[in-house]
Amino acid sequence: MKYIFETRMEVRDYECDIEGIVNNAQYVHYCEHTRHLFLKACGLSFAEMHEKGVDAVVARMQLQYKVPLRPDDEFISRLNLTKEGIKYVFHQDIYRASDEQLCFRGKIELVCLVNGRLASSPDYDAAFEKYIA
Repeated sequence: MKYIFETRMEVRDYECDIEGIVNNAQYVHYCEHTRHLFLKACGLSFAEMHEKGVDAVVARMQLQYKVPLRPDDEFISRLNLTKEGIKYVFHQDIYRASDEQLCFRGKIELVCLVNGRLASSPDYDAAFEKYIA
């Protein structure tokens, strides 16, 4: 897959369960943080968009857990973006940095609520224009 954005992070001990692997819910947090950093790189502020009455919210997630991350693992969170109708579809993969092993794959669909109603957002469309074919 071709990626349009990536960031590096490190597993923290408290994110792991008793088995010594990253708890499954943490991957959702990693993906959300990556999307927020991507928004900033596109010139958008999640908080400022909220103040304007525009909220991008998760509508659906498909998650695949491949290989577990462990304490102190550094990983690379990568994403690509497509648009399907009114939905922005983030294709997000997490790789262990030491060997590029795919650990997690997610397809996260977001929609925009404008003043509480499902609608298109010209701000998001403009910010993502160069990434969506």
